[in-house]
Amino acid sequence: MSTKFNSRLASIPGYTPGVPKGQTAQDVAGSDLAQLASNESPHPPLPQVVRAISEAAASMNRYPDPDATRLRGRLAEVHEVDAGRIAVSNGSCEILLAAGDAILEPGSTVLYSWPAFSIYPNLAAMSGADEIRVPLTGDDVHNLDAMLEAITPETRLVLVCNPNNPTGTYVRADEVARFVERVPDDVTVILDEAYIEFQQLDEPAASVRLLGMHENLVVLRTFSKSHSLAGLRVGYSLSSPEFRAAVDAVRQPFSVNALAQAAATEALAHGDEIALELEASIAERERVEAGFAGIGLDTAETAANFSWVSLGERGPEIEQAVVADLAAAGIVVRPGRLLGGPGKLRISYGTREQNDRLLDALRDSMRRNS
Repeated sequence: MSTKFNSRLASIPGYTPGVPKGQTAQDVAGSDLAQLASNESPHPPLPQVVRAISEAAASMNRYPDPDATRLRGRLAEVHEVDAGRIAVSNGSCEILLAAGDAILEPGSTVLYSWPAFSIYPNLAAMSGADEIRVPLTGDDVHNLDAMLEAITPETRLVLVCNPNNPTGTYVRADEVARFVERVPDDVTVILDEAYIEFQQLDEPAASVRLLGMHENLVVLRTFSKSHSLAGLRVGYSLSSPEFRAAVDAVRQPFSVNALAQAAATEALAHGDEIALELEASIAERERVEAGFAGIGLDTAETAANFSWVSLGERGPEIEQAVVADLAAAGIVVRPGRLLGGPGKLRISYGTREQNDRLLDALRDSMRRNS
């Protein structure tokens, strides 16, 4: 007799990582492979953070603090909010999935724009809820007015990825504020800001200030990108105490390991050094974007650490060949067809040398395939 599984299992799309099949992140880091598929920082963690991880490693015989007390305390100081509003998580994905568990159920709906973060479709599939996808504008930006019109009495959860993954486009904080003001109070809005530190149009604190006016708002952040801690998986949410209690109720205990807590706490003490790395990443973004334009390729207006590159009118036909050409040159990028945008590529920024290799290889590939 075969095992009977939950009928929802077959509908869960899962998540496809950017690391090449059969390789670990460590394999990639130790080779000359340009890993430009996962939106990781090209900068290693700060030396002080590495030291904090090393010191914490001596206590691995003990369970981590289940409340992440020190980390939540530092986050409360940085964001000037009560620690009771903060949930720390095993990457920001854990909060998203926990929100689906805590808020959605059969008969309810979750609403988001598309293309957006590829974990979003899992929420409906895992909870038995329905989903509503609202297309981005022609400029690959969230259409907030259309999203408002798509809200129904059954809508429980709205997801806004800002800057958006995979397009990199950004909606200004004042537009987000007007949007949240018009969403019904009984609908939770998760503002997913994994890349917020890379945008230059608003203060990163602008969205956090909305929390005091909207109990249905959740601001989601991560240490993976801006703080170079993708390998330790630590994220957090700023929300009402009720949302924090709800997601904590459906998560496993000790979900954030002790090394991640130590690293993130230490990273928060070095804001000036992190800011310098962000400035370098933004300068490289401008250089690489100019390089794409020099090849004749259009990109969405990015405010993140990656570009959404259109391969032109024949993009859907040549996408696979271009990805293969880049892979042969030791460069891994994310195919758009896997992210809801056939004919496009999502390309993270690496080191200057890696980015130069990318531009040369992409130029050669476009010549062959155009």
